[in-house]
Amino acid sequence: MSPASRGRKRRRASVRTPALAVTAGATTAVLIAAELARVWRRGRAPAPKSRRELLQGGQIAARETAEVLRAGYRAGAANETAALNLFLSFGATFAVARAVTHSIRSGAGPLRNLEIGRHHIHHFVPGILLVLAAGGTSVVMRHEHLDQWLAAPFGAGAALIVDETALLIELADVYWSEKGVLSIDAGLGAVSALACLALGVRVVRRGEAAILSGAPGPGQSM
Repeated sequence: MSPASRGRKRRRASVRTPALAVTAGATTAVLIAAELARVWRRGRAPAPKSRRELLQGGQIAARETAEVLRAGYRAGAANETAALNLFLSFGATFAVARAVTHSIRSGAGPLRNLEIGRHHIHHFVPGILLVLAAGGTSVVMRHEHLDQWLAAPFGAGAALIVDETALLIELADVYWSEKGVLSIDAGLGAVSALACLALGVRVVRRGEAAILSGAPGPGQSM
């Protein structure tokens, strides 16, 4: 590859990663802002006619949103809870994995690389085990309400695997190299996709409640 081609590839990568970060942040922010605006409109928070009322209403709406989220999480449909747990566990694990690996590399904190003999055990290995355990249990049990809890370890395991995407593709330890940026891109892209999935499940659930609640059952006439 010529120096010019490498330069173009490097510039594309430098643009792609911030763009994915913005997309991931934006989709997450949309989920939070949509619920906050809905609670503000329907709750006890006053309409923001002045700066003081805006701050006061924001505090009330934020508190009510937290209460709504807690109640909704407990009372939500199993597939909605599963999608949310998958999104939250993936995002949190991906962030923690990045933070831990950075602290290990810098020598800060008590954590160190796991070595067995001459082999460095990368964190995609426990990630694979988590995904297999959670996914296998879901397949064997076939229980919708159990799936919503299995989504959390499944998402965590998937995040550990995705965080080392570049290593798996290159078959070399490129985590901290220029090629390792691919792992960050993959993780941010997955966060965006899961946020859209969580939002989409909510939209579909509301649509079903609006359209199908009054639909006739099998054998019933219109």
